[in-house]
Amino acid sequence: MEYIDRLPAMDLMRSEKMMLVQLIIPVESAHRAVSYLGELGLLQFRDLNNDKSPFQRTFVNQVKRCAEMSRKLRFIKDQLHKAGLTSSPSPAPQPDTDLEELEIQLEEHEHGLIEMNANSEKLQQTYNELLEFKMVLQKAGDFHLSTGSHVAAQETELAENIHVSDDYAETSSLLEQEMLPGPSNQTGVRFISGIICKSKVLRFERMLFRTTRGNMLFNQAPTDDQILDPATNELVEKIVFVVFFSGEQARVKILKICEAFGANCYPVPEDTIRRRQMTREVLSHLSDLETTLEAGLRHRDKALISIGFHLAKWMNMVRREKAVYDTLNMLNFDVTKKCLVGEGWCPIFAKTKIQEALQRATTDSNSQVGVIFHVMHSVESPPTYFKTNHLTNAYQEIVDAYGVAKYQEANPAVYTIITFPFLFAVMFGDWGHGICLLLGALFLIAREKKLGSQKLGSFMEMLFGGRYVLLLMSLFSIYCGLIYNEFFSVPFHIFGSSAYRCRDTTCSDSRTVGLVKYQDTYPFGVDPSWRGSRSELPFLNSLKMKMSILFGIAQMNLGIILSYFNARYFGNSLDIKYQFVPQMIFLNSLFGYLSLLIIIKWCSGSQADLYHVMIYMFLSPFEDLGENKLFWGQSVLQVILLLFAVIAVPWMLFPKPFILKRLHTERFQGRSYAALGTSDIYDDEEPDSAREPHLEEFNFSEVFVHQMIHAIEFVLGAVSNTASYLRLWALSLAHSELSTVFYEKVLLLAWGYDNLVIRLVGLAVFSFATAFILLMMETLSAFLHALRLHWVEFQNKFYSGDGYKFRPFSFAALNEDED
Repeated sequence: MEYIDRLPAMDLMRSEKMMLVQLIIPVESAHRAVSYLGELGLLQFRDLNNDKSPFQRTFVNQVKRCAEMSRKLRFIKDQLHKAGLTSSPSPAPQPDTDLEELEIQLEEHEHGLIEMNANSEKLQQTYNELLEFKMVLQKAGDFHLSTGSHVAAQETELAENIHVSDDYAETSSLLEQEMLPGPSNQTGVRFISGIICKSKVLRFERMLFRTTRGNMLFNQAPTDDQILDPATNELVEKIVFVVFFSGEQARVKILKICEAFGANCYPVPEDTIRRRQMTREVLSHLSDLETTLEAGLRHRDKALISIGFHLAKWMNMVRREKAVYDTLNMLNFDVTKKCLVGEGWCPIFAKTKIQEALQRATTDSNSQVGVIFHVMHSVESPPTYFKTNHLTNAYQEIVDAYGVAKYQEANPAVYTIITFPFLFAVMFGDWGHGICLLLGALFLIAREKKLGSQKLGSFMEMLFGGRYVLLLMSLFSIYCGLIYNEFFSVPFHIFGSSAYRCRDTTCSDSRTVGLVKYQDTYPFGVDPSWRGSRSELPFLNSLKMKMSILFGIAQMNLGIILSYFNARYFGNSLDIKYQFVPQMIFLNSLFGYLSLLIIIKWCSGSQADLYHVMIYMFLSPFEDLGENKLFWGQSVLQVILLLFAVIAVPWMLFPKPFILKRLHTERFQGRSYAALGTSDIYDDEEPDSAREPHLEEFNFSEVFVHQMIHAIEFVLGAVSNTASYLRLWALSLAHSELSTVFYEKVLLLAWGYDNLVIRLVGLAVFSFATAFILLMMETLSAFLHALRLHWVEFQNKFYSGDGYKFRPFSFAALNEDED
């Protein structure tokens, strides 16, 4: 044990040692100190104002200002996106901008953009109306020409032709002339012309017919192009219509229906000369408006491009400032209101770096008083912090998804880095499929920098985050595939010739009668001659089932051993004596013995029935084993191991609760007299974080029930967890059989036809099945099963997972979602 203690500590085995520190920061250097700590990213502040709402905190106004600036920056970013522009940083060095200056600049930019957008929208609406008017003039002119023979020459157009849009009435002098009262025949035929969406025209016509009782003539014609609707700013198909009617009442009704259906009405003169004059004037106005709109868009784009050069820097600056003030709101003012008091957790190795950052903040802010850095004592459990890199981070995330390790608890991620991809490969063993996964992993790793800077989708982001997990899974899959001798389910003579040959010279019945071994065993992996033979499935089933049990017992033993190191590290001798020892005895007396029998049977080539041995070890422990005997003294050993297993159960159950009760009684008797000399006055002199918690009442029945549940769970779990590892055999068999089916029943079947089209179709179906079923669904299935084996069968032997993560205040951890 002394040798183990002298070994250097593993970085990832236990979390970094933490300490609780108190900072007393002068007000004049508080902002700069917190900023420097944010750049360092090694201090997690505690919220000392939990009892206050966000609106009652000291720096709430500064947070509101930063939130308002974030809103303006998001508005500018949206405008850039709508304009189809990108915000790229300026190649020239940019001068630093003060927060107050930035606030003024953003106010000016927002006001300017809103004003430009308003002018552009107004001009665009006018342009759209003129465009509609041009369409109405063109189409309605055709209607007048076609209906001229049916209308008397002396009939004049209606003087009160209405233009619904008030804005447009101010844009054209001719339109104002049209709206003036003039000579008209009140008893003649009148008309109203306009434009309406194509989707509404049938209902519109039906409503007009019913309202006027059929006393109207409705003509319509589609527009040549889609028109931008002024109300919705979307391109829609529209219909130009002209309604001929008679009477004032009909006019009023038709105008109301037009308004209800959102139809835009425009005055069209009957006279051809006036209509042509009005068309020329409209075209002239359209040309002028196009020029004005293009100039406005160029001006707006130029302004947006100049802002885009600074946008990323400004957003980062505002994001940082808001984070600094949010952190300052977690600090308390002292009684003099001249200093801020904060508390937080930091790793011990970061103490010097934090002190240097605080000293730099004092110097840069020209403060007369330095920041006081004080290490405090705390009974609260510190946060858990593991230093990880690109490779180990994904495995740590897998473990943390189950639960964050308790402070200084043994970290399963150390072993998960190897055992997780290996157990995956046991279920996915095929070196052809493994190579496909390897190519995908290498592609993600090769484009790591490019993909890391992009915003990926949820699935792609998950795949990119686990690129190194995928790399190791693919390498282990290639290794296990070489052992299984499967390349897309096809065996190869990679490591020499087979150890078996046919019974006869023709090999005609080699797959039914069997093969004869004529030389040494195949040097590595499964002999390719097993493929397709009559004993292939029984042989591989037996091999993979026994192998799964061996792997399972080994991993569960590793979990129990780690519980010993946890108990030894935390100085809990009770867990070692009354939990670790009986658990090791129980598991290995039964299933460790089974693993031993498997290895002996493999080495000796015995035909013993291990099912019979294990069943009758419980039912008839003193019965003679007969032909199932594997070694001398096996019957006696079985009885001894069975007794050990029976003894281990009460050993786990009874001693620990009674010893805890005795220790509590002794501790209580020692404290009962000392408690008489204490007073509440002394308790108030210490801060809350340094006070000792009140001793909880010891409930023996609760402790005993908890221990009983734990013991029963382990005993039953030893059986169920061992059986759970048989999923390694089941999924490996399923993967192999699926590969065989796709190869033989799809690819070989198609290749048997002397037809290029059938062969290409077969190859396409085989590729599709391999990519989507074997490489995607089977990969996901094996991944989830490996995840379950680690979370349930392995980690429940030693891992409590009830800690909380170390989340330091760091600018690097800020992202755009926090704006």
